[in-house]
Amino acid sequence: MISSAASLLRRGAARRTVQSTGAVSAASTAKKASVPHSIFRSMNSASTIVEDDDSDYGFGKSVPDNKIPEEFIEEGEETIGEWTGCTRKFLAPLSVSQSGSEILNNPLFNKFTAFKSGERDRLHFRGLLPPRRVNMKIQKERVLQEIRAEPSMIRKHIILEDVHDRNETLYHRILVDHMVEMAPIIYTPTVGQACKEFAMRYRRPRGMYFCEEDRGHMAAMVYNWPEKDVHVIVVTDGSRILGLGDLGCNGMGIPIGKLSLYCAAGGIAPHRVLPVVIDVGTDNEELLNDKFYLGVQKPRLQGSKYYHLVDEFIQAVRHRWPNVLIQFEDFSSDKAQKLLNKYRDDILCFNDDIQGTGATTLAGVLGALRAKGELPTSLGDQRILIAGAGSAGIGVAQVLYQAMLEHGRSEEEAKNCFFIADENGLLGTERLDQLSPEQAMFARDTDGGLSLNEIVNKHKPTMILGMTAVGGLFSEKLIRDMGKHCERPIIFPLSNPTIKAECSAEQAFEWTDGRCIFASGSPFDPVQLKDGRTFYPTQCNNMFVFPGIGECHLFCILFFGLFYSQADSYLSHLPQCIKHRPWRNPLRCQNCD
Repeated sequence: MISSAASLLRRGAARRTVQSTGAVSAASTAKKASVPHSIFRSMNSASTIVEDDDSDYGFGKSVPDNKIPEEFIEEGEETIGEWTGCTRKFLAPLSVSQSGSEILNNPLFNKFTAFKSGERDRLHFRGLLPPRRVNMKIQKERVLQEIRAEPSMIRKHIILEDVHDRNETLYHRILVDHMVEMAPIIYTPTVGQACKEFAMRYRRPRGMYFCEEDRGHMAAMVYNWPEKDVHVIVVTDGSRILGLGDLGCNGMGIPIGKLSLYCAAGGIAPHRVLPVVIDVGTDNEELLNDKFYLGVQKPRLQGSKYYHLVDEFIQAVRHRWPNVLIQFEDFSSDKAQKLLNKYRDDILCFNDDIQGTGATTLAGVLGALRAKGELPTSLGDQRILIAGAGSAGIGVAQVLYQAMLEHGRSEEEAKNCFFIADENGLLGTERLDQLSPEQAMFARDTDGGLSLNEIVNKHKPTMILGMTAVGGLFSEKLIRDMGKHCERPIIFPLSNPTIKAECSAEQAFEWTDGRCIFASGSPFDPVQLKDGRTFYPTQCNNMFVFPGIGECHLFCILFFGLFYSQADSYLSHLPQCIKHRPWRNPLRCQNCD
């Protein structure tokens, strides 16, 4: 049975929160997909890592203490000495080939000053570290103190990535224990600025890069990656990074950030993920003339050369890792759907901008309908205005359309619910020759070319979804007009980062007198209206879905039913009002005091 994204996310978090002070080397998550403490031991002269799991679960389900003899009750954590916060129970070892300074320089195994005296002797780095042992709990507190003292989000990002480059055990411990606080730092909205500054802040190699010069060599190149068991690859060509456009090679920050969430929220072991950039050049003039830019400084490949390069990459990684999940990320709209259509039936892959965003938005929309007192099956009664006809906008429309069919609506009834507009206005059949097959499916027979304001006033949509990356596109008049036609309009400006959002939370609540149901791609602070009411903006971001999809790949082929069930299960696992929960989500009750 396929687990839902919500249950997978919760299960991954639960696995970690019970493992309190410490933490294993990141590589030792292979069996349990958790981040506990690590112990190095010698076994037949080979270096080994042993997980020091400080939970009370051991290798199987825990047994109530009152049902087993006292002498067999599992020993708890040590409270004094260098074993403080750790347990001495047996845990299966993970063999490693490194020792000495090699371990200290390998972020997968390095624990900084958390190594015990026995480990320092056995692994030959006594004297290479300060004498006092500082466990993971104290190391985490030190890093958190540094992060919280820094007002700049990009500086916080740099501090956290510095830890990532030196000690992945500590890095993932921090993410697991403080996901709400850390997610905006490692992912949206901060990751956009990190990508723009990627070349200037480049410190340590992470991931792999493929370009035209590598044609004919990729089958051998993939063996340069040191890990033998890769489960998830996130790959981008840097052509459409968030709402920032063509960032070329600098787009590597996105796969790195996404895979951090795969590990922390989805339970994928850090050594089983691989971030990739397919560098086909860039059409960004600023990067073409930037002497510090690290990518190929040529115009982007187009046509068959582009697709042949991508295909060789796909075949190469599939040859070495036949069961790997490939996530296409931030490909331009003219290529994203074509690549998905080519590979989706033959290999394990999905496009997060099309399918992941679609599933998350569906969950948000279903939650919004429930907040209005309507049933999920009323989705087919809505009039949905989507601003943006690129891969994300069309992807969301496709998932909502399929959900309507699941609810028993006919194809014609479902299509009539959509009004999709691009920079030239409402998609109409008069320009079918200019539209992709996916866009043409939603072209309307009449009113082609209408502006957003004209669509609102003529067709009176009940919800508006923004995926244009045009900051401030939703004007005051547009939102106020929508509020006149609909008692509780659903307003989702989903573009990232925050500066690209079609409107802010404050604007949406103010222009609708607090009546709207709001969710955005990037987080916004709480909004207080003049009458004293406070509203808590919610976030509708695919980070709520793709970690679970990553774990689901172990069990199934990805198809629409999975994405629909992920969205539906995400909805069902969250209560009507979760005001007292510490994380943002698209289902928060916005009228609770």
